[in-house]
Amino acid sequence: MLYPLIAILLGLVALLWSADHFVGAAAATARRAGMSTMLVGMTIVALGTSAPEIVVSLMASLDGIPDLATGNALGSNIANIGLVLGVTALVVPIPVRFSVVRRELPLLLGATGLAGYALANGHLGRLDATLLIALLLFSLWWLFRADTPDAEEEVAGEIPDMPLIRALLWLVGTLAVMIAGSRGLVWGASEIARDLGISELVIGLTIVAIGTSLPELAACVASALKRHHDLAIGNVIGSNLFNLLAVLPIPGLLAPGAADPAAGERDYPVLLVLTLALGALLLWQRRNHLGRLPGAALAATYAGYLIWLGTASLGVGS
Repeated sequence: MLYPLIAILLGLVALLWSADHFVGAAAATARRAGMSTMLVGMTIVALGTSAPEIVVSLMASLDGIPDLATGNALGSNIANIGLVLGVTALVVPIPVRFSVVRRELPLLLGATGLAGYALANGHLGRLDATLLIALLLFSLWWLFRADTPDAEEEVAGEIPDMPLIRALLWLVGTLAVMIAGSRGLVWGASEIARDLGISELVIGLTIVAIGTSLPELAACVASALKRHHDLAIGNVIGSNLFNLLAVLPIPGLLAPGAADPAAGERDYPVLLVLTLALGALLLWQRRNHLGRLPGAALAATYAGYLIWLGTASLGVGS
């Protein structure tokens, strides 16, 4: 048990460090290669927030543990709404701009519905993955088409100014660290699941999902404290969108087959309810704030979900 715990801790540290620097290096590389600031923000930076989830799911699928990858995608989205947004709103009430709701929320609702369809029959296959990726491509096109000049200014300050060679070296180096960290995390999580008799889906929903959601939590709290409110809301909506459309398809592509029934019967309904609740809160308070009371409700819901998950998982084998 000791070595898997060490592997998980070291893997998380490596993921958190490398993901942050990978996004900066990727954005700087794209900028030097001639991509516009707006396009970099829509693609490289947005996808980079889900880089830990993508790499972890890739490694888990290649290692023959698709349920861990599925749990990572669903669990990260549940954690992003309940834990990340809930805690952020508790720290600082978040003003909500209607343009963010109008542009990104419909895409997230559509992606959540399509993910439910993919999981409904208990089988995650290549057709399901293809549909999710098709919606990802449409979402990127839609966000690029609907972008506004103020979004370009916000992203500009986040792109490091470095020469192309240095950016490429950082890109390769941080990607290698990210892969190594995800390897350790996946191995440690699967070993603990076997030792405790807990399903790999539950490990993906809890330890792995919370670990890979830490960058979003840190970014959202920092953004809220700095009064970059659109970044806080947009970070969660964008991250959840890419988790469903870029992370969830990975096990369907690399390890298609039966998914743990609990993913569709227990965990997806929780994700759906939280996503609909977030949409209702944003629409209801679009000219006001996402305040501490809704934040407390989201955080309490997430805590209740973890307790329910732990209770339901006792004595359940993998």
